[in-house]
Amino acid sequence: MLNLMVASDHVRRRLDEVCEPYGITHTQYNVLRILKGAYPKGYPRKEIVKRMLEAAPDVTRLLTRLEKRGLVARSESLSDRRWSVAHITRKGLALLDKMKPAISQLTSLISNRMSESDQRHFSTLCEKLYRD
Repeated sequence: MLNLMVASDHVRRRLDEVCEPYGITHTQYNVLRILKGAYPKGYPRKEIVKRMLEAAPDVTRLLTRLEKRGLVARSESLSDRRWSVAHITRKGLALLDKMKPAISQLTSLISNRMSESDQRHFSTLCEKLYRD
């Protein structure tokens, strides 16, 4: 358990180091990545929360910060005016494209520490931990 927590923290810190020069956190990167997957439609807040890799205490505030930077835009849902839908902007897409080499480098750095067989086995073990 301790090794899993230490490894998770190590990866999270490394991701924050990659994101920091771009002025975002790994959580904000995750939200942008989620919204890119829904581009151009976007997602309501509840769907973003459901898809996040880590629980975040206040996604509304996180979206507001991204919106102030022009990385995300929100609009009223056509089906329910009480809901807003967040969309990644062209500026947000450009930021993700700009970050792609650094993210790929980090992914390679981490994945190169294990053989492909070890990676598959590790993935299987992790899935056993969080599978319902």
